[in-house]
Amino acid sequence: MRTLPTLLLATSLLEVTAMHNRTDTAAPWRFITLDPGHFHAALVQKRMYPEVDPTVHVYAPTGEDLRLHLARIEGYNTRKADPTAWREVLHTDDDFLGAMLRERKGNVVMLAGNNRKKTEYIAKSIDAGFHVFADKPMAIDAEGYRKLEKAFRTARRKGLMLYDIMTERYEIATILQRELSMRPEAFGTLQKGSPDQPAITKESVHHFYKEVSGSPLQRPAWFYDVAQQGAGIVDVTTHLVDLVQWEAFPEQVIDYPRDIRLLTARQWNTAVSLPQFTASTSMKAFPEYLAPNVDANGVLQVASNGQIDYTIRGVHARVSVIWNYRAEPGGGDTHFSIMRGSRSDLVIRQGRETGFIPRLYIESKPDLDEAAMRKSFAELEKRYPGISLTANPKGWEVSIPASYHNGHEAHFAQVTEKYLGFLKSSSMPAWEVPNMLAKYRLTTTALAQSLK
Repeated sequence: MRTLPTLLLATSLLEVTAMHNRTDTAAPWRFITLDPGHFHAALVQKRMYPEVDPTVHVYAPTGEDLRLHLARIEGYNTRKADPTAWREVLHTDDDFLGAMLRERKGNVVMLAGNNRKKTEYIAKSIDAGFHVFADKPMAIDAEGYRKLEKAFRTARRKGLMLYDIMTERYEIATILQRELSMRPEAFGTLQKGSPDQPAITKESVHHFYKEVSGSPLQRPAWFYDVAQQGAGIVDVTTHLVDLVQWEAFPEQVIDYPRDIRLLTARQWNTAVSLPQFTASTSMKAFPEYLAPNVDANGVLQVASNGQIDYTIRGVHARVSVIWNYRAEPGGGDTHFSIMRGSRSDLVIRQGRETGFIPRLYIESKPDLDEAAMRKSFAELEKRYPGISLTANPKGWEVSIPASYHNGHEAHFAQVTEKYLGFLKSSSMPAWEVPNMLAKYRLTTTALAQSLK
């Protein structure tokens, strides 16, 4: 991949263009990328959208975060297979946020970066009349949640679409787990569970050192600072809490005071050595702001792991996230999920035994009628051609064709298309906003409890 010389970032205006010609369109939606610091900002632009103008205005301070973002976009523009044609127009004013709000070069603000600043960016963008499409988490503490709640009220009053990027809803194994949980013949009814055996468990394992778009990912140093990135209990758990609501109570409004009761919350550290930090960030030393988290042995302690136990409408749920430094050779991120029903348990496993591909299992119970289950599954096959059942000692594996496993990076385009549909119709389902609020209130309340 060619990268842009850092010297160019000192200019106040820069265009990154594709290596081939294209004609401008009168697309109704014009993206503004604000202070991109996370690679998710680029993944939204890994493909083009007919309804989005190819010119994207980027407002950000100069520095490594911005250089890496532009290099990723240029990589998409110059790749051999299906190159994109984005034109990034760069604004690096000292007051880049103020300039964005004044100049109004677009109508949709895209956010994926330092989470300490994100809630403020959301609030000011909404106040100024922009739609906002934000990476998770949109709030990382109780104060941020209060600002976010106000931003949603303002968005509603102004008719603006404020939405977070929940890519995990587009993972095929999760989609089919949700579909099967809504089929009484296959699943029965969702059990209530207990604190020791929750009815719903979701566990996600991630890694600081990884590859994205075929290249080693360079993390910003602030990614290791929970004051800026957010503790693990408010970061990736956002996806897991979202999936609990989306799967167990599909298209239903969740009200936090009425429906959710937090039971326990805890967090713990991942140790990162200086050589590991250097390999991940290209920095030779820990920055000063990380000094309080470096132990006596010179090892950085990152509060990146967390677990929340709670009930939602009386159903016991557990979500947990674990961050290791690097996956074992041939490995990758993993996911485990179980929904316990009266007739079967629906289980997703993703690890070495599955080739690190999420696989879905129906683990039968005595009340399961196989003939009725198969008849219901046949109806599901019509919606997802090619899926099938393969018997095993505990029940069945749902065999899913490889074509459905399009990968995490592809999910950004899918959720972006969903959001563009909301913009086009000037509305989103009635349950989306209250459920986002319930989700962030739970994660930020859990953080406060874990610190006691």
